Amino acid sequence: MVRHTFLFARNTMLTAMRRLAGTWFAKALFLLLILSFGIWGIEDVVRKFGTDNAVARVNDEAIELPEAQLATRREIARIQRQVGSSFEITPQMSQQVARRAVENLIMDRVQRQEAERLGVVAPDQAVQNYVWSIPAFQGTDGRFSRLLLDQFLRNNGLSEPEFLALLRADLQRQQLVGAVRAGAAGPDALTKPLLMWQGERRVAEVATLPLSDAPEPAAPDEAQLRRFHENNPERFSAPEYRRVTVATLSPATVAAEVQPSEQDLRATFEAHRAQFETPERRTLEQAVMQSREAAEKIAADWRGGASFADIEREAQAGGGQALTLGTLDRSSVPVPELADAAFALGADGVSDPVQTPFGWHVLKVTGIEPGHARSFEEVREQVADDLRREKAADLAYERANEVEDALAGGATLEEVGQRFGLPVEKVTIDARGQTQDGKPADLHLDASGRDVALRAIFAAEPGQAPRLAEAGQVGLFAFDLQEVIPAALKPFEQVEDQVRAAWMQDARRRSQEERAAALLGAVKGGKSLQDAAREAGLTARRVGPFSREPDQQGANSPPPELLAPLFATAPNEATMAETADGFAVGQVVDIVRVNPDADPLGLGRVRSEVEQAMLGDLEAQYLEALRRNAKVTINPTMMGQVSAR
Repeated sequence: MVRHTFLFARNTMLTAMRRLAGTWFAKALFLLLILSFGIWGIEDVVRKFGTDNAVARVNDEAIELPEAQLATRREIARIQRQVGSSFEITPQMSQQVARRAVENLIMDRVQRQEAERLGVVAPDQAVQNYVWSIPAFQGTDGRFSRLLLDQFLRNNGLSEPEFLALLRADLQRQQLVGAVRAGAAGPDALTKPLLMWQGERRVAEVATLPLSDAPEPAAPDEAQLRRFHENNPERFSAPEYRRVTVATLSPATVAAEVQPSEQDLRATFEAHRAQFETPERRTLEQAVMQSREAAEKIAADWRGGASFADIEREAQAGGGQALTLGTLDRSSVPVPELADAAFALGADGVSDPVQTPFGWHVLKVTGIEPGHARSFEEVREQVADDLRREKAADLAYERANEVEDALAGGATLEEVGQRFGLPVEKVTIDARGQTQDGKPADLHLDASGRDVALRAIFAAEPGQAPRLAEAGQVGLFAFDLQEVIPAALKPFEQVEDQVRAAWMQDARRRSQEERAAALLGAVKGGKSLQDAAREAGLTARRVGPFSREPDQQGANSPPPELLAPLFATAPNEATMAETADGFAVGQVVDIVRVNPDADPLGLGRVRSEVEQAMLGDLEAQYLEALRRNAKVTINPTMMGQVSAR
């Protein structure tokens, strides 16, 4: 009975549901269920619907987070190359660098979009020529070096397509701003006063009071010396010293491990054969005439035995000129037609007239230096040295990764040095790299790398784990700071002689300062400097006319410390300044002004300087206008995720 009742209820419910399924209410209910299950499966997508994951947008073109982070890291690397790899990035600095990197990306987008709008392009050939013209990519032979380019790309974390894209964008930018810069012109209202200011000369009477001429001060007693010693601790203190262990890694430290094979040496020689070849060179004389007939006459006379002096007179008489070109190889002759003519002649040969935009040329070969190609055996050692340096740089780069891994794993510098053959020094040094006995410590780094390492050592705190850092272009270093020995005032007894000498020198300085002030007061009271100096037992000399720039010889110029004060002083007024060896007092007696209209060359130079400054301002204003007119949005949330790490 119960079973039948259950079956009846079930059938009744199914029948009701079938009827309900045909209604609009049921269809809406099922649609809602389907959507809820679908949303449950794609929850992350729906949750982000309506949000923007780009760090910034420029006219709807996105700057994504990975691109912004990469640009930030490159900006950090650029800063560290300039100020040293010991430069530590604080969170606040990281934020500022990230904002700057993103702003650079925004300006890149703005300029590129404007170039596309105007149809500005940079052809592949122009990009290639641009790359080949960069001095950093040219080898010792002055030619493009693929090796140097690859090294640059590796050091900057760039792929070749990325680098070429950057250059292409830069070429487009140059075309954009070039059109804007072309319109600048320096007005006379600005250039003439500037030329007058630059060209102004002054004549002055100058009296110098060197410390060596000061009266001998009375000898100080011990109390005076001790007081002077205590009041000037910076002059009599031992510097701060730091006890450190330093390990260095550079191509020089691993060079002994590099032994190029015979096959490598010959392959390198073949790849760089051109730099071992000396091209043929010819000593050339040339006459340039304005007509073919005059040039043919010159050629005929030259072949007939006329001397160069005769040809020179004949060319001048005919409205042309003759000159000696010197000894040149083919590539050094600027006009291809002239190069072809010159290198087709034999010794003492004279060419037929050759026409160029400059006129009709006649060339004579007065000497030939045959070309020479050095053999592999001749340059074997040079090739080996170059290859060793190259491979040592690569090996040092690979070794750096191993050293970093070892340090990260907790190895000490001594263990790292022993494992990888690195020089390790335990030293106690001051900020100049001097040991406590006054000798320079050997840190196995060149001058620039040494400076970087010293700055890092004296910026560190004890207890920091050693890490590998760049020291200049090719060196790396790591250090472990064990102890900081603070600067301390040396005992009086230890530096008594130094204190006495410094006290005497200071007394002489005060004496000469008082005499200079009295001399200045006398001139301000109405006396000439000549009269005031004579009364004080001094000598005043007249100097000038002199310019605002110091005279290297100093014979006709005041002491450099007195120059600016004299140019800020009115005629017949006086001023004084402390110099490297004492004091000087000067009185302006004449001002020699320039007439800008009488100096067209000077006016042209100043106008060029003004125009260059104006060009920079025009470019900045143009780029600012492009930035302002572009639709730029920055996502603060995503911007906070951009990191320099």
